[in-house]
Amino acid sequence: MGFSSLLKKASLAGAFFVSAIWLSGAQAFCPAPSGLTPVAVQRVVDGDTLRLSDGRSVRMIGLNTPELGRQGRSDEPFAVAARKRLEALVAASNGRVGLLPGKEAKDRYGRTLAHVFSANGANLEAQMLAEGLGFQVAVAPNVDLVSCQQAAERTARQASLGLWRQSPVLKAEQIKASGFALISGHVSKVQRNRGGVWIELQDSVVLRVAPNLLGRFDVAALERLKGKQIEARGWVLDRSRRGGLNDGQARWLLPLSDPSMLQATQR
Repeated sequence: MGFSSLLKKASLAGAFFVSAIWLSGAQAFCPAPSGLTPVAVQRVVDGDTLRLSDGRSVRMIGLNTPELGRQGRSDEPFAVAARKRLEALVAASNGRVGLLPGKEAKDRYGRTLAHVFSANGANLEAQMLAEGLGFQVAVAPNVDLVSCQQAAERTARQASLGLWRQSPVLKAEQIKASGFALISGHVSKVQRNRGGVWIELQDSVVLRVAPNLLGRFDVAALERLKGKQIEARGWVLDRSRRGGLNDGQARWLLPLSDPSMLQATQR
């Protein structure tokens, strides 16, 4: 059965309940393409990962939700809420979703990378973002829906929903651990060399655009960031653990693979 047929069948059965926030505008974000094949979901692993009945794990493209506690760590704020919300969205889709695979089909853990759509055509990453239950992320080359996902997140941020009730943005000097972070800081230096473009934030964090990714960026615009206040997001790495930290270098490194992960802000 095609996904459109599944939609008609489910709609006739009254299987779907669409929340008021979704009807208020979030459904316009990232509309589903035609021709998606439905797949059965075995379980929701967390707020951005599904386990399918065929054994595949699917990491949703463009969405990063708070981490559930593992190995003695406590759950991050909204981690459980994100998982429960995704469970409800999958249940409302009769346990079946449509997948739009990314240009890069798998991540380093072997998970399938895909955009996920419910049977009513809603993009589930966009819905989670519009409700403030995750952060929009862009990892090249899987960036086709960046604009609409950014718009979905902006909806939640402007309305102070979920993660945005209290600002999750950290100052560069507040970074104390590796992992995903949303950072603000003053650009003290911009340098270009064989290693790419390096953007330093107050000697605390350095952002890096690798040489093979420079074609995605306006390099001249990056060089003009010196002296400006910026906001960046991504996965922070601890360079001291790699043994590659020299005197005077920032300990924390945030690689950038898409321009949407960096923006200048008003001071």
